[in-house]
Amino acid sequence: MSSNTLSISELNQRIATLLERNVPLLWVQGEISNLKQYPSGHWYFSLKDENAQVRAVMFRQKAALLKWQPREGDAVQAYVGVGLYAARGDFQLTVESMRPAGLGTLYERFIKLKEDLAEQGLFDAEHKKSLPAFARTIGIITSPQAAALRDVAHTVARRAPHIQLYIYPTLVQGEQAAGQIADAIALANQNPDLDALLIIRGGGSLEDLWAFNEPEVAHAIFNSRLPTISGVGHETDTTIADFVADVRAATPTAAAELISSPTHADWHDTLSNQARSLHRAITDKITQVEQHLDRLTTQLLTPAQRLNQQAMHLQHLTLRLQNSMSTQVQNNQRRYEYLAQISQRLRPALPLYTQALSHKQVQLHQTYNRLLNTHTQSLENRVQLLNQLNPENVLNRGFAYVQTQNGDIVYNANALRAGDVMTIQLARGRVIGTVNHTETE
Repeated sequence: MSSNTLSISELNQRIATLLERNVPLLWVQGEISNLKQYPSGHWYFSLKDENAQVRAVMFRQKAALLKWQPREGDAVQAYVGVGLYAARGDFQLTVESMRPAGLGTLYERFIKLKEDLAEQGLFDAEHKKSLPAFARTIGIITSPQAAALRDVAHTVARRAPHIQLYIYPTLVQGEQAAGQIADAIALANQNPDLDALLIIRGGGSLEDLWAFNEPEVAHAIFNSRLPTISGVGHETDTTIADFVADVRAATPTAAAELISSPTHADWHDTLSNQARSLHRAITDKITQVEQHLDRLTTQLLTPAQRLNQQAMHLQHLTLRLQNSMSTQVQNNQRRYEYLAQISQRLRPALPLYTQALSHKQVQLHQTYNRLLNTHTQSLENRVQLLNQLNPENVLNRGFAYVQTQNGDIVYNANALRAGDVMTIQLARGRVIGTVNHTETE
């Protein structure tokens, strides 16, 4: 093979690379044909218009993100990448996302409005009101010609014939529908007899249901004092009204079933069960009261029986008092006799105890005198010794002692010098003089 000659595989690969590099992701519009959905989750189909068609594939990961089910013949807008399936040389589109044709701008408006109202808090759970447990009168916002109204009326009549319906007629499709729906909701809220409000419409396309996506309808539902149920479209249809309403029903008939739950038969069964329970409770209570009354009747006494009973009780108390006093006297008597016996046993020993006590008193007196004399003699001896040691007694015998000018007693002549002042202490008075000279032995 020549160096400038390509194999088919190389050619297809080059073309595929060229397409992928030079053609960006883009939106295309066409009709689905030959749609095949494999167990793997991949979708294979063709997109065509009046003059041409092209193969397309949507892989499992992208297909799982779609919120709707494409069908054969549907006109769609697809966000695609352009490429070539090199193995067969087939030009094909790889679909990243897909939406119904003609609804792209309208759907974007729906998403934008939903985000704005969510930020304003119109969808918050804290604003949701509970449905009445026993609705008696409900209002219905819908078109009088709508088949949905007949379905609701038939369902309510079958399930809860006691509920009275108020119809607030309005357009449910077209440019003027949103304003009429909002006005009907406001008018229904002026009726003090209503317990709840149903906003219903049959199924349709996004354009058909668009009136229920308008902001004025959303705010009217949000400002409703009445609990609201949105039953717009089929089960797969979703509108802004569904998000704002207190309760969303899949269909108008489901909305009627919600407001009529429990059914008339359910209420009848509940009341019957409660009536039976109440009857049993009353019967049991009457039986208990009768038994209690019978017990009380047996306890009733005539005045004579009552007096006789009191007399017997008084006699019983008197006997108890007498027995108590007699017992007390007997106990005191036994105690007295016991003490008398003890006294009698101790009486013969009294003279001995008296003699012993007298002897002990004599011994105590003698011991006291002996100790007194001993201490007195000792004291006198100590006084005589102190008198002998008293310096004044020594002075009285003609002795004296000498002190220096500082008051120190002189024991040795060497302590004095000629000219020193000295004091001679006598028994009576003192002599102060000057030393002329001293002599030592």
